[in-house]
Amino acid sequence: MLLEIINPEETLYSGEVKSIQFPGQEGSFGVLENHAPMIAALQSGEVEFVTSDGKNEKIGVKGGVVEILKNKVLVLAE
Repeated sequence: MLLEIINPEETLYSGEVKSIQFPGQEGSFGVLENHAPMIAALQSGEVEFVTSDGKNEKIGVKGGVVEILKNKVLVLAE
């Protein structure tokens, strides 16, 4: 699935991933391929993901919103 993490200044990440873990306002949650469509608010923390080649990556966010739709995950980060 495609993950894009952007903030007002730049694109922080764009690429294919196997799984993602988010710091949601209602608690941490994970996303795998073919996840149901959803929109969720994020709290301050780290977005953790596994790239298509198996590397574990982390990107810090101060909050924001995530949209999941048709194997595309868009994070609008603060």
